[in-house]
Amino acid sequence: MKILTPAITKKVQSGIINNITRREYYRASQEISIVLIELYANIPEKNRVSYGIVYTIKVLSEYLYTELTRIGAPVYEVAGTLFQESNDTKPKCVALGIMSFYGLGSLKETLGYFEAAAASADWEMREIAQMLFRKLIAKHPDEVREFLLRLTISPDANLRRFVAETLRPVQENKWFYRDPEYPLSILRNLFKESSPFPRTSVGNNLSDLARRLPDTIYGLVKELVDSGDDNSYWIAYRACRNLVKLEPVRVMNLLKIDEYQYKKRIYRRSDYQRDRS
Repeated sequence: MKILTPAITKKVQSGIINNITRREYYRASQEISIVLIELYANIPEKNRVSYGIVYTIKVLSEYLYTELTRIGAPVYEVAGTLFQESNDTKPKCVALGIMSFYGLGSLKETLGYFEAAAASADWEMREIAQMLFRKLIAKHPDEVREFLLRLTISPDANLRRFVAETLRPVQENKWFYRDPEYPLSILRNLFKESSPFPRTSVGNNLSDLARRLPDTIYGLVKELVDSGDDNSYWIAYRACRNLVKLEPVRVMNLLKIDEYQYKKRIYRRSDYQRDRS
């Protein structure tokens, strides 16, 4: 799906890159907002739910990174200044997107910007930050692991949630299914999480892994339940929302309950006992 047309490319060159080279970052930021609207309009309506604004930010930031590199601009300085001087969320996210491509080669310099975005009071900024960061994990697994482990002990619940969301086994993280110990070695620091948002994210993460690694998650559910910690139990319960569709009685046995409810669906032990009689 090509949304970056020649007309928009021309506008990017004249309105964004030219302002950047003149160090008119505020004007460049304004132009970024306009271009994002035009890119979004080029997404077929039927695809906007799947792609949307995050896709436009990825497309524009990759193009800007490529062009800034081509003309020999100081990419890191440009992205950092755009991030700091933009007043609106979306231009800041484009700056962060440029940082994400720069980080493929030089990770350490970018981490502070991602941490700032992850701690932002702006929900949209936090969501987009974790999506942009994921591409860096496979490229720099050891450095990223060290960074995320540090965030797991942060007093800021938004940073702890960033860790769990970044480690979701989505497209960029499909390799987690081959090496689940990588994300789990980090997520274990959050197995007693008391704050609702990061705790939910940890549970969702385990539930996602259960689609391909059910035995691994069954083992973790037992470990979480046996810990006796209420927050760990909550995570274990959440982790079973996909497993319960496959083996409801096994899930209820592990959780030591007679009824499992997720959203409007209720699984009752008595229903399965009746089926066997």
